[in-house]
Formats: sequence, structure tokens, C-alpha cells
Amino acid sequence: MRIGIITVSDRASAGIYEDLSGKAIIDTMNEYLTSSWEEVYEVIPDEQDIIEATMIKMADEQNCSLIVTTGGTGPSKRDVTPEATENVCDRMMPGFGELMRQESLKFVPTAILSRQTAGLRKDSLIVNLPGKPKSIRECLDAVFPAIPYCIDLMEGPFMECNEDVIKVFRPKAK
Repeated sequence: MRIGIITVSDRASAGIYEDLSGKAIIDTMNEYLTSSWEEVYEVIPDEQDIIEATMIKMADEQNCSLIVTTGGTGPSKRDVTPEATENVCDRMMPGFGELMRQESLKFVPTAILSRQTAGLRKDSLIVNLPGKPKSIRECLDAVFPAIPYCIDLMEGPFMECNEDVIKVFRPKAK
């Protein structure tokens, strides 16, 4: 299975600071997954055309079943990750963003300023996460239990998970 990780940050892409957010996603996936997976990792600036092109490349050419973005989901003028996601997706999955905001509100009242979303592009699920490593884990812990089953429904690769770390939902076979 291939998982795309996109860090959207002007400063990290310019080398001004280290990308901790993308690494937090990789670390979390390594904890969650027991099946083998390959990361496809990019650090890019907050430019909508670059974000869209990167998502399209990961979905259409690099065959990533899951693409997880971090950054660019706030209210500033350069935060355009949700718009890029909506432009490249065939269908949106708004429940992901709703649940992430609900979860984040347990920790900070500013969670309502976050605009994370998710959508489907062909055979890929794209999920937008916030930019802070702590928030990434909180949000992934909330939404990841539904991701393997979503990938199953999309006829993607079977994701085996470490049930001691994350409890995923799959309906029981009849």
C-alpha cells in the first residue's frame, strides 16, 4: 500500500524549519499499521496549483490509496489546502472534517477556525489534517478508525492495523 503525505508549508518547503508535521504522520502510520506500506512524501509551499498538482500526481500516477495532508487549513489568506482538495476530488467526505473539529474542540476553542475536509479522487482518499503535530495525532486518532473500511469500500489494499494502538471499524462478516 502506498500512502501519500503532503506537508503544506511555505517555511518548511523553503528549509526555514524542519517539517515535524509530516514526520508526525509517518510516525503515526507506523504505529497504526502492521501491514507493509510505502510513504510518498512531499513538502510543498502554500500554493493552490502546487497542492492540486501534488495530490493529482499522488492519486493518479503514484497510486496512493490514502493521501494525508498537513497544514493550510486555517483562515489565513495562504491557507488553501481545503480548496485544493475540493478542486481535485470527485466526491467530498465532510464527516471527516466535522469529526476532527469536534475532537479538537476538546483541547482548544479555536478548533472552529480549522477547515479540514476529506474527499475521494478516483481510487484515493484524501484527508486534510491541521499543521501542529499534537493536533495531527488527536485528529488521526478520531478519524482513522473509519479509514481502513473506507479503503475497503473503494476496493483498495487491505490495511492491517495494530489493534493495541488503534481500534478500526469493519463490519462483521455475515
